Amino acid sequence: MKAVHFGGGNIGRGFIGLLLSQAGYRVEFVDVDDQLVQLLQQRGQYTVQLANEKADCTIVDQVSAINGNDKEAVAQAVAEADIVTTAVGVNVLKYIAGNIAEGIRRRLERSSPPLTIIACENTIGGSTQLKSLVYEHLPEELIEQADRVIAFPDAAVDRIVPLQQNEDRLKVVVEPFYEWVVDRSAMFEDSHEIPGVHYTQDLQPYIERKLFTVNTGHCCAAYHGYLQGFSTIQEVMQDQTILNEVRGALKETGAALISQYGFDSVEHDRYIDKILERFRNPYLTDEVVRVGRSPIRKLSPNDRLVRPALIAHSFGIETPYLTKAMAAALLFDYEEDPEAVQIQISLMERGVGLSIADYTGLPSEHPLHEGILLAYESLKRRK
Repeated sequence: MKAVHFGGGNIGRGFIGLLLSQAGYRVEFVDVDDQLVQLLQQRGQYTVQLANEKADCTIVDQVSAINGNDKEAVAQAVAEADIVTTAVGVNVLKYIAGNIAEGIRRRLERSSPPLTIIACENTIGGSTQLKSLVYEHLPEELIEQADRVIAFPDAAVDRIVPLQQNEDRLKVVVEPFYEWVVDRSAMFEDSHEIPGVHYTQDLQPYIERKLFTVNTGHCCAAYHGYLQGFSTIQEVMQDQTILNEVRGALKETGAALISQYGFDSVEHDRYIDKILERFRNPYLTDEVVRVGRSPIRKLSPNDRLVRPALIAHSFGIETPYLTKAMAAALLFDYEEDPEAVQIQISLMERGVGLSIADYTGLPSEHPLHEGILLAYESLKRRK
């Protein structure tokens, strides 16, 4: 069996590629990093090390790679694949959609078997977004054919893989915990299931539980930690004041999730505790600026801060910790992050009120907007 995976970075190799390989697939990575592609082609294997006391290692072999700029090779790989996955970042999906569409066109020409395409991105409805982008490159008659043999099930993925500089460029260190949940209802009845992946008929609660606990908690720790001058998430989690901020935000998202989906409150509290313990993992070094990067995306209306706050608001749940985290995100002025720079320019040129409305989608008359504004002014005075 052959898997084509877009994105040969740490998540691609240390999570998705690893599970696909363990499931018996020959994994072909697609990436635009020339050196990475060459190394994967030359070696045909790499090492995944767990961030635990024993530093357990797994050799992932029978892998290869294609340069993403080689449109012919990429399209042919998709045409021949048994499964296609991505871990490139949601903003990059539009750049790979054309090659995937060409691969689908070639499959349709020769009546190839059904294909499952899964976008393993930190977003809600990643595969649905990818499907829309891919179909923009296909004529209407081929879209009708593709709908019969190409499935785009959405997924929720969770594994902490920090930025790292290993002596071996291909080696990747990952936390022991992982979760990959796929929407079974969007797949064909006889689709092959990957061991280690959880399939569910109702994905939305899993997606939002993960996004509004792991991702919300992570960025809360990063933004508050950045303001206090911490370098790593592990350092941040030793600060009781910030830990209280993170836990407070997760209590708010938890209340929203429980109200929305009926999660058991005791079980969800245990889930929060597990997530906080993962952030403290002493065998990981996760940089605050990595976790906090792309604040515009993280502040957008359907992402990890605003959306759970809106859900909570709809149930009459107060969200002082979430609004404070949003304010901290606005103060994330890391000069090497283009989105952070853009926010700082907006704050200077347009003011905080208009900037909040622009980036969160919350109008000035919304109670959450006022909460963010007050928290911003308070945090700014302390900075």
